[in-house]
Amino acid sequence: MNGFIFLSRRARDERGITGLETAIVLIAFVVVAAVFAFVVLSTGLFSSERGKETIFAGLAKTRGSMELTGSIMASSNTTKITALTFDLTLTAGGASVSLDPTATSNKTVMSFHDGQHDVNSIDYTVTAITGNADSLLEAGELLEVALDFTAGNMSTISVGANAMFTIEVKPPQGSYMVIQRTTPPSIAHSLINLN
Repeated sequence: MNGFIFLSRRARDERGITGLETAIVLIAFVVVAAVFAFVVLSTGLFSSERGKETIFAGLAKTRGSMELTGSIMASSNTTKITALTFDLTLTAGGASVSLDPTATSNKTVMSFHDGQHDVNSIDYTVTAITGNADSLLEAGELLEVALDFTAGNMSTISVGANAMFTIEVKPPQGSYMVIQRTTPPSIAHSLINLN
């Protein structure tokens, strides 16, 4: 009988050890699950941050930073257009744009296209209407851009009556702006509004 009591006590003692082993295994599972969850969350946060950077980079590329303000005015010698002037300002939330025609880097490039001509980099001048006198278009400023069709690489271009042309303004960052106009049937006046 004493042997039976001894064995039954020993069996009861092993139950306690089995419970302790089970608790250790459960704690190990919880720790492994916590580490795995941390890794998954960290990867997810990293991926979402990279996605956010990609979205902002795409928005910066596609968002226009300048807009045309007012009319495009053309000067004429009664047979062809001799000059164009138009005003530019920043769009709401747009970044500053360098309109310095003499800059060698970070320069806004303008091109001219029509049925007979394709000039990828035309000469232009900039005059400050409002704001400081530099060629950097900043918030609240208005700059006038002038294209002289009688000088430089524009002297070979001849735009007469009923002619459609396109001017592309390509800033160093952001999307470019397209200005497309058609001259009237008669350019007999010295100043023409190409609205």
